[in-house]
Amino acid sequence: MNPIIETKNLTKCFADHKAVNNISLKINQGDIYGLIGRNGAGKTTFMKMISNLSKPSSGTYQIFPSSEKDMKIKQTRVSALIENVGSYPTMTAYDNMLLKGKSLGLSRDSYIYETLNLLGLGKVGKKKIKDFSLGMKQRLGIALALVGNPDIMILDEPINGLDPQGIIDIRNIIAELNRERNITFLISSHILDELAKLATNFAIIDNGYLVANFSKKDLEESTKDRIEVLTDDPKKAILVLDQGQIGSYRLVDDNMIHIYVDSKYTNDIISCLYEAGIKINYFNVHNTSLEEYYIKLLENKGV
Repeated sequence: MNPIIETKNLTKCFADHKAVNNISLKINQGDIYGLIGRNGAGKTTFMKMISNLSKPSSGTYQIFPSSEKDMKIKQTRVSALIENVGSYPTMTAYDNMLLKGKSLGLSRDSYIYETLNLLGLGKVGKKKIKDFSLGMKQRLGIALALVGNPDIMILDEPINGLDPQGIIDIRNIIAELNRERNITFLISSHILDELAKLATNFAIIDNGYLVANFSKKDLEESTKDRIEVLTDDPKKAILVLDQGQIGSYRLVDDNMIHIYVDSKYTNDIISCLYEAGIKINYFNVHNTSLEEYYIKLLENKGV
């Protein structure tokens, strides 16, 4: 995998407060990287630094670290939507897009209609931005971030203010851009279930520190369905599970077994144990959400 963003001990101080504290993180080309953390954790400050909107107090970051190209050129390949959309409220969506394009040296305007249609803003006409809903402004922000065909898009709460259908639309658009244009995304969101559906990698920041970073595969392994069985005879139950080739399992304590299979095998497990004469004292199908996993990692400081 080729790293496209790499930070080393990146730190940002405001007086005596370290908003970002020695974060070292590597984001590979093609990742959709989800940034997770409570308000004030340091996510936005981290994003601002690697977007060249804020200067680090110490540490370094590199865009395309394996490339010898000038940093200014590399930075133009990064586009960000952080906090505010940054549009001109008395202008139309078209005019805002045109102005952004001209600032990047684009002479034609064909990209404007294509991008506005992609974001569901193709029919806004001459409506001024000040009359847009919050959700429409969020869509425009993403459209503006796409001007110039960036390699990296940094999006801070991109689905904020969107209705359920709008959230699905933006999720699908991000997935398509990642798949078709190989755009690398760094996205923060408070809607963790939505982030879990989209991201390929995750990082948790709390009080300025990097608590944990993990892949979607790691998340699936840690949060996959498990069936919890409490029995007085776990040794016999394990033998039965082995004979029936039910799936992977773990003896959690003296009486509790966790069986890591899809919940659709619930009846098979119950029947298997029942036919072997094993008494089941407790049976539960458990699914861990990204939100639960996040809380657990915070409680255990990433362990």
